[in-house]
Amino acid sequence: MVGTEQQRGRGIFVGYHRSRSRSPSRRREEVEREAGELTPSASEDDDAEFLGEEERQRREEELIQRRRRERKAILEKHRKAEGESAGRTATDATTTRLEEPPERVPLAGDAAAAAVNNDDVPSSEPEHPVTDNSERNLSSAAACTGGGGDDNGDDDMFASGDDDMFGDDEDAPEGGPAEAGGAKGGVEAKLAGPATNAEPEAIRGKGLADDWDDEEGYYNFRVGEVLHSPTRKYEVYSNCGQGVFSTVLRARDHGWQAQQGSEGASDAKPVEYAVKVVRANEVMHKAAEQEINILRKLGGADPEGKRHCIRLLETFEYRNHVCMVFEAMDMNLREVVKKFGREVGINLKAVRTYAYQLLVALKLLRTCGIFHADIKPDNILVNSSHSSVKLCDLGSAMYAGNNELTPYLVSRFYRSPEVVLGLPYSYAMDMWSLGCVVYELFTGKIAFPGNSNNQMLKLMMDLKGGFPKKMLRRGIFVERHFGSDVNMTFFLVETDPVTKQPMRTAINHPKVTRDLYKELEKKAVKTTDRKKLHQFADFLGQMFMLDPDRRITVNNALVHPFIKDST
Repeated sequence: MVGTEQQRGRGIFVGYHRSRSRSPSRRREEVEREAGELTPSASEDDDAEFLGEEERQRREEELIQRRRRERKAILEKHRKAEGESAGRTATDATTTRLEEPPERVPLAGDAAAAAVNNDDVPSSEPEHPVTDNSERNLSSAAACTGGGGDDNGDDDMFASGDDDMFGDDEDAPEGGPAEAGGAKGGVEAKLAGPATNAEPEAIRGKGLADDWDDEEGYYNFRVGEVLHSPTRKYEVYSNCGQGVFSTVLRARDHGWQAQQGSEGASDAKPVEYAVKVVRANEVMHKAAEQEINILRKLGGADPEGKRHCIRLLETFEYRNHVCMVFEAMDMNLREVVKKFGREVGINLKAVRTYAYQLLVALKLLRTCGIFHADIKPDNILVNSSHSSVKLCDLGSAMYAGNNELTPYLVSRFYRSPEVVLGLPYSYAMDMWSLGCVVYELFTGKIAFPGNSNNQMLKLMMDLKGGFPKKMLRRGIFVERHFGSDVNMTFFLVETDPVTKQPMRTAINHPKVTRDLYKELEKKAVKTTDRKKLHQFADFLGQMFMLDPDRRITVNNALVHPFIKDST
């Protein structure tokens, strides 16, 4: 029985994998390995599953050799031309970098191309993902410093005895937090105009032969390397990490010290950026076009950058890689919890501030008709003063509509029940994920730490009771977890501790075994306002409604007493 479920789960995913380059949902390239539910695909290339290992290696070797021959011919041509004109040696010619203004070729248009998307869920979840780097690295600008964090006194921001963090923004609701977080460094967003290719035509598209790319299409950056865009030059000085979708680099304006002039202060700092370099892959290229399209739409709806979504400053193409330039931030929320909460959560005032700002971001997404579809602490960035957060990594985002259903959308711990059961997605999907994030900020613990979709459903029912029958009748993946009897019995799949084999346990009438307020109270300190704590428990309870139609909306959440009332 379990083997049949495994095959069915694999079959559904493979069919989805083959079609996702055409679907607006643009789902993940790598498979999340969930116990008893999914088997990882053999290759990231869509055609690889039809080729044997020897044939694939032979084709790759042929491609490498052909590119080397082409590169050798080009270099020989340059060597002869430069030798005749300037008397340069062959060695000089082969090591010369072509940095003259290149020919610029427009990238494909910003049509909402259907493509697969990244999945930064690791093959096996860590026991405590606070320290997991594989998820953190995939964020568009996660962990990229914005001039360095100010550690002196910042810990007090998250202390229970802090002053009220809410500012005086005129746009903020009465008693609510201020909307902080405009763009830093005086950089104007380049939201119009096509991306361009800043690489000379003679050497474009030969990254593998020249060690610009590795065998998987990731760009092999070098510290000190200068990336040329149509408007500026970005000097790479570090990297933020590498995920399934791209590599994120830390960069600053090239020659910024010379630009300071005689009046420049000796302690002046350069403007810093996060440059997302997408893998050189046709499918990834299409996915990048979709992400850029969404980011530009959000930027057009929020030109001043006050609605707490990461700002796309510029796009360009470099050595056959799509590059997206973002404003730099300091760290992500998972790192905030680890650093300031010592893995036990941060104070309620800080949680309230961040929750308000993230609700503002969700409202912007809804205004633009967009689902983020991967909200988690890793994809929420904090500025250097830790007063403002921004939602980032729109690589999983999609436009609202008739999107393809898959039970592996959103990282598992933040995945809503309707996704697991196979119901149509709505904006409520992101609200559930935000509830998981807010719970984790305060407690330092994962709200639903299931190791599979099946166990996720069990943990949800432990908190909220059984699922409404109307959800179970409509979900296309319900039969994986529930029986067809009149009671729609839930079958919990666990591993037998003795035989190590999967075993199924029937649960006819799921009972509530968790008390949300008591869980929050255990993490609260003596100075925590109990009235606000009760409001917080009610706020989370409405975000964790199993039925998405009954889950609190973003507009109602913004006027909930926990958010609206300052005391």
